[in-house]
This record gives sequence, C-alpha cells and structure tokens, in this order.
Amino acid sequence: MIRRRSGPSLLGRAAGTAARTAVIAGTATAVSNKVAGRSNQPAQPAPAEPQTPAGLSGEAMNQLKQLAELHSSGILTDEEFATQKARILG
Repeated sequence: MIRRRSGPSLLGRAAGTAARTAVIAGTATAVSNKVAGRSNQPAQPAPAEPQTPAGLSGEAMNQLKQLAELHSSGILTDEEFATQKARILG
C-alpha cells in the first residue's frame, strides 16, 4: 500500500520557499538601504506655509472658499456670486 505524505505538496513547499526568500531579500535590501542612508521614497520638501494673496485675511479666504462651493453646487447664481465676492474683496 502506498502511503501519502501529509503536509504540503512539492509545489506548495516550493512556493513557501520562494516566499520566504523574497521576504528575506526584501528585508536585506531595506536594511542595506537604511545603512547606506537611502530610502525608497523620494525626498519630500518641507511643507510651505500657505500663502494668502496680499491684503486678504484667513477669514476672507475661508469666506471666498465657501462662496465658491455654494456657487459650484448651484445654490448661488453667477450674479449673486459676483456680488458677494465683490463685497468680501472690498
């Protein structure tokens, strides 16, 4: 009588070995890059301070943004938008 082996098949064992090898290689690459001072992510510049146009306060900018949202959603007509925008800008 032929007795079957319990456990993964030859193909299953090969896939497991390939997966372990990939993990080990990836870890080795990451460690090597860390030691060398490299990173997978490109260098990101420091976030700049948000710039507002000269003469506009943060509150005025917020009002303009809200006004633009109301206009784009169709709540304000073009005429109402222009009137309110002129009022905010002075």
